[in-house]
Amino acid sequence: MRRTMVAAIALVLAASALAQSTYPSRPITMLVGFAPSGGTDIAARIIARKLSENVGQNVVVENRAGAGGNIAAEAAAKATPDGYTILLTSVGPLAVAPHQIANLPYKPLSDLAPISMAVVFANVLVVHPSVPANTLADYVRLANSKPGTMTYGTSGIGGAGHLAGELLKLTAKADLVHVPYKGGGPAMSDLLGGQIPSAFASAPSAVPQVKAGKIRALATTGATRSASFPEVPTIAESGYPGYEATNWYAFVAPAKTPRDIVERLNREIVKALNTPEIREQLLKNGMEPTPGTSAALARHMEREFRVWGRVVKEAGIRAE
Repeated sequence: MRRTMVAAIALVLAASALAQSTYPSRPITMLVGFAPSGGTDIAARIIARKLSENVGQNVVVENRAGAGGNIAAEAAAKATPDGYTILLTSVGPLAVAPHQIANLPYKPLSDLAPISMAVVFANVLVVHPSVPANTLADYVRLANSKPGTMTYGTSGIGGAGHLAGELLKLTAKADLVHVPYKGGGPAMSDLLGGQIPSAFASAPSAVPQVKAGKIRALATTGATRSASFPEVPTIAESGYPGYEATNWYAFVAPAKTPRDIVERLNREIVKALNTPEIREQLLKNGMEPTPGTSAALARHMEREFRVWGRVVKEAGIRAE
């Protein structure tokens, strides 16, 4: 019996070693929970090109937009845990959704395996040129002077933009109305077209439009000024000390993905994020590459889960 057990263990170890040595042997799908042209999609496509080179297989970005990124997160949680499905997602699906949706069909802290943080950055409050506001103070006064009319678009309910807007609403006692979209791209399109007066946008989707003079940036949401908008004050320095709502994108896989495959993915993603050309492209789009260990990402997810759980409860954020 003992010899049988030893043989069985040896077989498992051999199979694991073989899987590691041959992985990946076919294309990898990188799920993104938002529409094309939004911040997550931009980051995914920049990173996917280099990751494809690193692993020797195509890494295909697949957009599954909807429900603030939760549709893609559910798909990732329920995918075969073989390393051929990974997810680039954000704070909403990983740390907010469980607090706002009672019957969420996945549990981010137990159904998804952290791989690596990808990027961290502040969002930016932007307005259409027709809005008579040049500062955050102007914006809040205008919103309160016409209750129910100052709408702001975001990439979806429970996403970083929504959280930033609700935190401002609570902190500044501003009369703001949330308009969720299926991604930052559609929200930006409506802002550019004048269908909505303002938006809490990701730096990747806002930078080119602000530089082109098509929209105006009023304030950023980080603790310090954004490298993408050095001339734009933070909300904290615009009269609301202590305000901070940063965005982040991270890579995760189905929870039961073999540890050696998660470690391989971590190494290759970290290598891609540390490549000068990839760093330059991400920074150009307003995102700070922040590669790290899977353990560090797990701790970050748990911390954000607690922090934003309190905000969701206080602001009464619920899925629609």
